[in-house]
Amino acid sequence: MARNIGPACRICRRENLKLYLKGDRCYSDKCAFERRAFGPGQHGQSKFKKLSDYAVQLREKQKVKSMYGMVEGQFRLTFDRAERQKGVTGENLLVLLERRLDSAIFRLGMASSRNQARQLVRHKHVLVNGRKVNIPSFLVSVGDEITLKEKSRTNSLIVENLEAVARRGVPSWLELDKDNVKAKVKTLPNREELTLPIQEHLIVELYSK
Repeated sequence: MARNIGPACRICRRENLKLYLKGDRCYSDKCAFERRAFGPGQHGQSKFKKLSDYAVQLREKQKVKSMYGMVEGQFRLTFDRAERQKGVTGENLLVLLERRLDSAIFRLGMASSRNQARQLVRHKHVLVNGRKVNIPSFLVSVGDEITLKEKSRTNSLIVENLEAVARRGVPSWLELDKDNVKAKVKTLPNREELTLPIQEHLIVELYSK
């Protein structure tokens, strides 16, 4: 399945949850989810019968996939890796998703959305430990230093994003030096820091069938 390139607001409305896929627009009065908090399409406001257990599990997986902008193959590989690690599979999965470089860039406020963060990485604006990394799925580790190319640090869009970082805040596992546009991974993320309502056990149940 290819990555969804259609209207992002439809995804939020379908999942009945604001996923913050369009950056600053999601915080404004223009947010489509706020204006039309019902499903998209002709029958969006209709009342449907109760979803089956499988449908609930599938929707949870689709929601998290959309949130992190991943295709099915990428997501399944990440799940398989989480399953092989010690500990709780669902929590391992979320930690791996948060450790993705595009997700870390978004969490730091250098980009207003994960999609924008993915573009920054793809276009070689991002350095990890002084080396260019253009792979959005690259996993950051404790002690890694994340920064931008010298020319990119004065980009007006990035400067605006960093000015607005106080609105979202930076998670405690990351340390941001806003003046020098660089950050450091202090520790690995933990489950308690993920504020969006994700029921990871449903994804584990789905893939365990």
